[in-house]
Amino acid sequence: MTKFIEYIPIATTLFSIFFVKEIYLHYKQRKTKYLLWWTIGVLTFGLGTLSESVHALFGWNEINLKFWYIVGALLGGFPLAQGSVYLLMNRKFAHLTSITFIGFILVASYYVLKTPVLIPENFDFRLTGAVFEWEWVRDFSPIINIYSFLFLVGGAIYSATKYYGLKDRKAHFKGNIYIAIGALLPGIGGTFTRMGYVEVLFITELLGLLLIYFGYKIIRNKNISQQ
Repeated sequence: MTKFIEYIPIATTLFSIFFVKEIYLHYKQRKTKYLLWWTIGVLTFGLGTLSESVHALFGWNEINLKFWYIVGALLGGFPLAQGSVYLLMNRKFAHLTSITFIGFILVASYYVLKTPVLIPENFDFRLTGAVFEWEWVRDFSPIINIYSFLFLVGGAIYSATKYYGLKDRKAHFKGNIYIAIGALLPGIGGTFTRMGYVEVLFITELLGLLLIYFGYKIIRNKNISQQ
């Protein structure tokens, strides 16, 4: 069963390719900042699961581990969250937080690339940042992830409550609930990963991306029908 779970990221990667193509076409039509960030977010999500797929197919590799940590633990849900910031917040705040967190992620990524890797005895060669000799580099990710949680999950919940009870906005309410749950799931998986159960992340990533997609489609289809 555990062996099967290790291959789930392959399915997630394939689905992310389909999703990023669809949302990119949407961005080309609208040319909005939030859709650009969401496109980048789905792309980086797929890159994270691609690195997990490489691990499942070809085994443990230090370069792949660090790539996985950067696109997963550091970037994580940030681009998707920043899309919500551009959608819900004023442009000045969105620009400021973009510059701040991009700089922060670049610094964190530099130290992830530079840290030596220390393989303990009886290591099972799973994907984990626990092998980084500079243990403090793992302290960067919670800051980014808390910000991402507040604006991605929080933004979807805010939008859902705004549309709750409005007859002509039922689709928007339902879609945002799907997005909120979908955005929450990979974060739960990431918590389990820090405790050594990376297989939980593989499951929550797939379920989370599917729910985000369903939420996005529900809202998009409703908007198209109203045009």
